[in-house]
Order: sequence, then C-alpha cells, then structure tokens
Amino acid sequence: MSIALEVILICLVAQAAVTDLALRKIPNVLVLSGLLLALLLHLLGGLHWAPLTHWMAGALAGFFLFLPLYLLRGMAAGDVKLMAMVGGFVGPLMALKVAMLAALIGGVMGLLMLIFNGRWREGWRNVAAICKPMLLRSLGVPLQAVPLAPGASVGGIPYGLAIALATMAVVALAHR
Repeated sequence: MSIALEVILICLVAQAAVTDLALRKIPNVLVLSGLLLALLLHLLGGLHWAPLTHWMAGALAGFFLFLPLYLLRGMAAGDVKLMAMVGGFVGPLMALKVAMLAALIGGVMGLLMLIFNGRWREGWRNVAAICKPMLLRSLGVPLQAVPLAPGASVGGIPYGLAIALATMAVVALAHR
C-alpha cells in the first residue's frame, strides 16, 4: 500500500473517530468519499483492473466482517460502512486484521465503559440473559430465544474509535 493511501486513510479514520466520539455518528459523506477516493487512488496507482478487484474485495470483506454484528444490533450501521471503507483502502487480508484488532479494542473499551459507568452488573445480567437459552439448548432443552427487554442495553460504544485505532496499528505494523 502506498504512503499516500495510508496517510489519507489515517486522516479519514481519525475524523470518523472524532465524529463518533462527539456525535455518536459516522457521517455517510465521510465513508462514501473515502470509498471513492480509495477507488480513484487504486486505479491511478495500478495496472488495468487489478486495483479495482483489490478495492472491491477489501470493501466487501470489511462490510461483511461487521454485518453480522449490525444484524444482531450489536453495532451501528456507520461502523459497518466505516469498516467497508477501510477495507477498500487496505484490501481483504488487512481488513480482516483490522476487524480482529478492532473487535479486541472494542471489547476492552466496552468493559472499561461498564466499569467506569458503574453498570457492570447490568452488563453481566444481559450476558447471562443472552447465554442462558443458548446453553440450555446446547444441552438439549427445547427453548426459544427470548430477546432482551427494550432499554436493557447498558450503553453504546463509539466503535469508530476502535476501528480507527486498529487501522492505525495495522498500518503502522505493516512497516516493521
């Protein structure tokens, strides 16, 4: 990946992180402009259609890595789109690395937020409510999944920050 792509990507994810922290939202215009910019830069720097396939594979990998979390209501749509943009810049293999590291960073952020907000007991109750039916079903007890009550969430995580930190780390470690 060229230095120009890396610098632009770092600027874009940093802006997404700041916006996510301030407004708890990642603007579509930031993500879409980043996707188009990644495509343009890949096309200018490569031969024939190879950059297009690299861009497309990365964007799809980034999108589909976080889509299940969005469908389970564990993540906002902006985070999924941001990960697709990151994948468009870095390609599918690095998108996987960024997603795995972002999941670790997001998990640590979530635990720290629960502890500092004093809501860790409620968080553990939610985890037990989600896991109990799965455990009982795995033991052969026929049960239907019961969704959490509305308002049972113990808070959202600014996942744009986790994606930004993971992206910066993966890009920096690629230069070792």
